[in-house]
Amino acid sequence: QVQLVESGGGLVQTGGSLRLSCTVSGHTFTHYYVGWFRQAPGKEREFVAAINWSNGRTYYADSVKGQFTISRANSEATVYLQMNNLKPDNTAVYYCAADVRPEDVSTSRAYDYWGQGTQVTVSS
Repeated sequence: QVQLVESGGGLVQTGGSLRLSCTVSGHTFTHYYVGWFRQAPGKEREFVAAINWSNGRTYYADSVKGQFTISRANSEATVYLQMNNLKPDNTAVYYCAADVRPEDVSTSRAYDYWGQGTQVTVSS
């Protein structure tokens, strides 16, 4: 069983930065894809970014390219999401998810394991 724990969310002003962390335990994490998704109030959960842990290949939603960066740290079993130049419409609960071989890295139902989420609020 894979466990995912997110941290790093909080309240930040427009233009600020946050770094989210997703720590993975319970299995050989280097075999997994890890994705970040977000869900704003009244909206569906949407894809943000993903990383293939074994080779480091990254994937981004068009809406966050150039603004967010996903990375991983093997020694810490952690995937990071660096978020810069934050805007109010980035406000959401951010979730990390993991799967050995998601059919589509941008689809939430392709992931079997989920964290509890961390709130990101960007004030104007």
